[in-house]
Amino acid sequence: MIAPSAIIHPDARLASGVSVGPYSVIAAGVEIGENTWIGPHVVINGPTRIGRDNKIYQFASIGDAPQDKKYQGEDTRLEIGDGNTIREYVTINRGTVQGGGVTRLGDDNWIMAYVHIAHDCMLGNHIIMSNNASLAGHVTLEDHVILGGFTLVHQFCRLGAHSFTAFNTGIAKDVPPYLIVSDYRGVPHGLNTEGLKRRGFSTETIENLRRAYKVLYRSNLTLDQALERLSEMAPGCPEIGVMADFVAKSSRGIIR
Repeated sequence: MIAPSAIIHPDARLASGVSVGPYSVIAAGVEIGENTWIGPHVVINGPTRIGRDNKIYQFASIGDAPQDKKYQGEDTRLEIGDGNTIREYVTINRGTVQGGGVTRLGDDNWIMAYVHIAHDCMLGNHIIMSNNASLAGHVTLEDHVILGGFTLVHQFCRLGAHSFTAFNTGIAKDVPPYLIVSDYRGVPHGLNTEGLKRRGFSTETIENLRRAYKVLYRSNLTLDQALERLSEMAPGCPEIGVMADFVAKSSRGIIR
């Protein structure tokens, strides 16, 4: 399961069933869980912990030092969960002390070629990042976010669950849950209804969220007024409560 030309540091810990391809380098401080497949020419630096049943394709760079001038060699780390697919030329950096010391990916994410995930990013589960999408430092992606190709996310932004960006989208503020966003200015374009249907949201829930979207984006209300209206609607639809809570807690401000 380990190619003869692969270089594995004696302090690296590989569980049973791990496969490492030719010319890959696994450094000290790396832990890899059961049945994870590492392709050829992959470099994994530590401290990095990778779960089970992941696939990491050729030429990926995983767990290297953050691209941050404040970083001075501190003992920060990268954590990757289970069942992720990480394609060619993906780069994922460790955290910084200033950002909490860890970059983290959850489970069952699909990370396509040439994606960059910078230091201190927090990714949930079932996320898709299309080719060349990039996250600056300290970005949070909640569960089921989909980023179109060449999407760029500014540092400290947060994207809510089930949100979707079109290709070549620029994100400079927080994106509330369930939204579609497009354009280099990050313009909201309604609900991600197809995604919600595929994930089992009822017709009634989707219609309630449509009304919530209109309150937030089509009613000419101030943000405080819109939040008050959403809070009134939330008891009849918990998903509206999720949206209202996200907006209320946004420190960067939401796209609008």
